Amino acid sequence: MPAHPASDTETRRVPLPRPGRGASKRRRDEILRVDHAGEYAAVHIYRAQRAVFEGRAGKEAIAADMEEMRGQEQVHLDRFQALLKAENVRPTVMTPLWRVAALALGAGTALIGEKAAHACTEAVESVIEEHYADQIAEMQDQDPALAAELTRFREEELAHHDHAIEHGSRDAPAYELLSAVIKAGCRVAIKVSEKI
Repeated sequence: MPAHPASDTETRRVPLPRPGRGASKRRRDEILRVDHAGEYAAVHIYRAQRAVFEGRAGKEAIAADMEEMRGQEQVHLDRFQALLKAENVRPTVMTPLWRVAALALGAGTALIGEKAAHACTEAVESVIEEHYADQIAEMQDQDPALAAELTRFREEELAHHDHAIEHGSRDAPAYELLSAVIKAGCRVAIKVSEKI
């Protein structure tokens, strides 16, 4: 009996792409890109707020608060910067625009006053901690080490959020409107930064 010719799948040695394999790499790139963008913006918000308060009589405590939070955000940013480099992921092309927007948001809210600066922190951190919580749930099984880092970062964002409330964020002028606008801006920035 003649041997059957080898089927096409038996002779092919190159593995076929599996569903989800490319998607998971793309998704991880999105996570790293958007988290880098968020931390980059946070550093610049706090930097601008500190600059407004620094050197003004009676504003030493809030200037110190803003510098402490900026320092924590810088640690997060440095970590995402290292991950982008290690995994050859490009940052969002929106980085220059996010820098300008973050500096304007930080300076603008600080110029309104301390409570508005705290309202900015509360709004930004509430969106960021929800965003991190979603990513932690998504990455828990796929990459427990990254999920653990995100958990630590989320806890620090929550501490900033709670500190802002304790220091009168909800007494800011036009608090509801200010908070809603900032949250909406953050959510748009997240969606844009993930993709481009």
